[in-house]
Amino acid sequence: MTQGAGQDPVERTATLRDFRVPPYARVPVQGNPAEPPAAPADPTLHLGTRPAAYPEPVTFPEPPARPEQPTHPEPTAYSEQPTHPEPARYSEPATYSEPPARPEPAAYPEPTPHPEPAAYRETAAPAAPAAAVHPATSPVVTAHAAAPHPGSGYPGDFPDGYTPTERDLPVIQRGDTLQVPVTPAAAPAPAPTGDGPGPLFVVGDVHGYLDELVAALRAQGLVDENGGWAAGNARLWFLGDFTDRGPDGIGVIDLVMRLSAEAAAAGGYCKALMGNHELLLIGAKRFGDTPVNSGAGTATFQAAWLLNGGQKHDMDRLQDVHLQWMSRLDAVVSEDDHLLLHSDTTAYLEYGETIEDVNETVHEIIRRNDADEVWDLFRKFTKRFAFRDEGGPQAVQELLGTYGGSRIVHGHSPIPYLLGQVGTEDGEEDSRPAVEGPHVYADGLAIAMDGGVTMAGKLLVVQLPLAD
Repeated sequence: MTQGAGQDPVERTATLRDFRVPPYARVPVQGNPAEPPAAPADPTLHLGTRPAAYPEPVTFPEPPARPEQPTHPEPTAYSEQPTHPEPARYSEPATYSEPPARPEPAAYPEPTPHPEPAAYRETAAPAAPAAAVHPATSPVVTAHAAAPHPGSGYPGDFPDGYTPTERDLPVIQRGDTLQVPVTPAAAPAPAPTGDGPGPLFVVGDVHGYLDELVAALRAQGLVDENGGWAAGNARLWFLGDFTDRGPDGIGVIDLVMRLSAEAAAAGGYCKALMGNHELLLIGAKRFGDTPVNSGAGTATFQAAWLLNGGQKHDMDRLQDVHLQWMSRLDAVVSEDDHLLLHSDTTAYLEYGETIEDVNETVHEIIRRNDADEVWDLFRKFTKRFAFRDEGGPQAVQELLGTYGGSRIVHGHSPIPYLLGQVGTEDGEEDSRPAVEGPHVYADGLAIAMDGGVTMAGKLLVVQLPLAD
């Protein structure tokens, strides 16, 4: 029987010698599409809609063409072929008997053997190109042009009976004449000290002066020209007060947070203490104008923050990640026989008899989120000058005897005030506070690190112990 026009392609049943063409090499007949191959067992070879192990039919050469036979008509119109009758098309091959074997035509070549589909090389279907990977770009510290900041701006009118807290220190106006660019050459990175801890550095109050901070860190070889950690296993402690009064407090916090991660990856560390301005910023964000009991009338965190140099652009950029980071800072630590704390006050003794107790108590007060409790903590950490006067050495000894160490290292009180120096508002060069380094006092038991950067002093970054 012949296959008439418009019928489906012929499916031959097995004979004594099976010449069925594998599905992956089957060529469409009469414009009918080829039967799609079955999906491979291995799902990992699928790329798109066609299995990776089955290339497009056009990529394989067709079997050698059967020579023209005089008795065969063109394939477009089949006719009866007495010498080679086609077997009838079967809908169910199992219900018919197998047709007699047909001798192979002498001119029909042996079909080219094809390996099983799974045996093809994986290069038959090229893998999809991998997505381009862009290396992460390390953050770069952005320089900020210094601008005059009031430092103590506050609303002009307060309601009757409103008594905001008095600012803890006056701010000497810098003016525009003291903006001296500082571009010191980077110092060599601190040399590693074997398997033990690296050299210890401390940083005084920054108060938003990001450019000055980066310059001071570079001068000690702690960061590179892009502001990235360059000190290996060195240890770096910030003594608190990152924001307020200066141009970019949030930028300072971002830098310290980034350096903490980079230093840890290099085998060192960069850590920070909680200052009174961290407590002030947390309170201003959480409690705003909620009245608190200041002990001298009513007050609010918002008013106190503005009176003490709060900057609107810092509040606008303050995020939850900054608040969480500040809330977890410790208040007191001990490093290499040095007791590090922010404020020169004995108020820490009210929060615990050990360093661990003090830090846990401070963290618990912040977690409880009570405005009056946080305010009381802020006001006690704002006290100062406990080590300056005649009873100073005894006050230092009391703290050292409780928490350990042989010296206290603190920020908070600017060295010009500890020395009785006063700057002027016109900002002339000869009136700048004469700060060249840390101030050692109280019979050599206390080291002051706030160089007075807010009054055109110096932002201090020094290595401990101090050279005698």
